[in-house]
Amino acid sequence: MNPALLLLIAAAYLMGSIPFGLLAGKLKGVDIRDHGSGNIGATNVFRICGKGWGITVLLLDLLKGLGPVLLAKELYPENAELAHIFAGVAAIVGHNFPVWLKFKGGKGIATSAGVLVALLPWALLVAFIVWVLSFAITRYVSLASILAALSLPVTVGIATFGPAKSHTTPSFVFALVVGALAVWRHRSNIKRLREGSEHRFTRKQNSQHTR
Repeated sequence: MNPALLLLIAAAYLMGSIPFGLLAGKLKGVDIRDHGSGNIGATNVFRICGKGWGITVLLLDLLKGLGPVLLAKELYPENAELAHIFAGVAAIVGHNFPVWLKFKGGKGIATSAGVLVALLPWALLVAFIVWVLSFAITRYVSLASILAALSLPVTVGIATFGPAKSHTTPSFVFALVVGALAVWRHRSNIKRLREGSEHRFTRKQNSQHTR
């Protein structure tokens, strides 16, 4: 791996590690880690700081996934799929495990979505549809996110190994890693879902988001 690519990966990690959720909380006069789920992601910001702040953090977290991949595509425009994937994974890892916060970050859903916009937009569309349908039926943000994450390797796997063979093996491995990481980051939610203690989102009680 050449030094330029290593520098790109490091830059992608640092971009991904910017804790927008924590910064938003600070602007509101609270440490988001001491409230709600303690998570720095957009869902907890939405619950603690309000809709406007939550949407802002969601978009910023998405952009910090999109930006590094677009940068990689600019620096490596041709025949460099792995460079693009490495940049995307580094951004997601940065969000999930930011060095500034002792490697305790968010769950990576929005940042992963930003990476997918640049790498696999059609797979993101399928995952979004799965999320919307799952959320509409169950009202669990966490379950919808988990099912959407699981749809990624399935969708990309069909495109990679099915009759069309329209995608490469690295794309499938990337989708598998991203999906598995997202599910693993939701392991506490999975435990609460099994116990029946996970909070549902309701119109009357906006505070009941995924923890």
